[in-house]
Amino acid sequence: MNNWVFLFPGQGSQYVGMGREFYENYIEIRDLFTQASDILQMDITRLCFEGPEDVLVLTENVQPAITVVNLACLSILQLHGIHPVATAGHSLGEYSALFAAGVLDFEDTLRLVKARGAFMHQAAQQEPGSMAAIMDLEEEKIREICQLCDVEVANINCPDQIIITGSGDTVDRAMDLSTEAGAKKCVKLNVSGPWHSRCMRLARESFEPVVHACQFLDPQIPIINNVDAKPLQNGAEAPQKLIDQLCGSVLWKQSVEWMLHAGHDHFVEVGPKKVLRGLMRRIDRNAKVLSVEDPATLASFLQANQ
Repeated sequence: MNNWVFLFPGQGSQYVGMGREFYENYIEIRDLFTQASDILQMDITRLCFEGPEDVLVLTENVQPAITVVNLACLSILQLHGIHPVATAGHSLGEYSALFAAGVLDFEDTLRLVKARGAFMHQAAQQEPGSMAAIMDLEEEKIREICQLCDVEVANINCPDQIIITGSGDTVDRAMDLSTEAGAKKCVKLNVSGPWHSRCMRLARESFEPVVHACQFLDPQIPIINNVDAKPLQNGAEAPQKLIDQLCGSVLWKQSVEWMLHAGHDHFVEVGPKKVLRGLMRRIDRNAKVLSVEDPATLASFLQANQ
């Protein structure tokens, strides 16, 4: 048996049908979806399994949907006696990680992600913008371009991928300058708002009282925060970290590096798709990284864990 770090994906990993096979095969997962629908006051089962995609991808829908599937995959691993020794989540995924670490309960986790999605949608209506991935350009150079174009760094995902974010056409200008500076590739992301930027100030203000109304317990295992790439020291620290995350950068590369330096070398992405698995391979090719999102990937994981 290996000591596994659980990594939870965030927005962008969704697809219609995610979680369906676990739902069909495990009564515990059917119960989980029923409970989630009651808490969220939305038919999360239908949303995840039937979409349609243009409805699923809406920020206010996709955030609770991905979180429920993440927690379903976590539940499956726990049913097989697999528990994390540490955890982290990418942006939205941080809420699943907080649940896995015992900081948040199921109900507060879902209430928070539903409110977060709704407030981010409202903020993006007030201050629209976009995001782009910059490939193979030094972080220092990207930050210099961001300053020139009045955009911000949203995510440091891995050594060769940094996401920028901003309002209006500022991101397009930054993409042009990045290409001129030698970026291998610049890709506009299919997102509906300038996440992790000051454009989310309205969301942050609305979200703050919702966060403070929840109960945060001390973590039972290390959970690495997005905003500072450090382990959460106690439950009292958690609310401000989540509030700051809305307008702050996701330091994913640095979070993974902290875990690697702490001696962790077995990671499993718990939730839909394999985005974090791919990023891990670009951070450290020597780390063992698997994923669990359906019975096939679960079987591969269990075999590797023997």
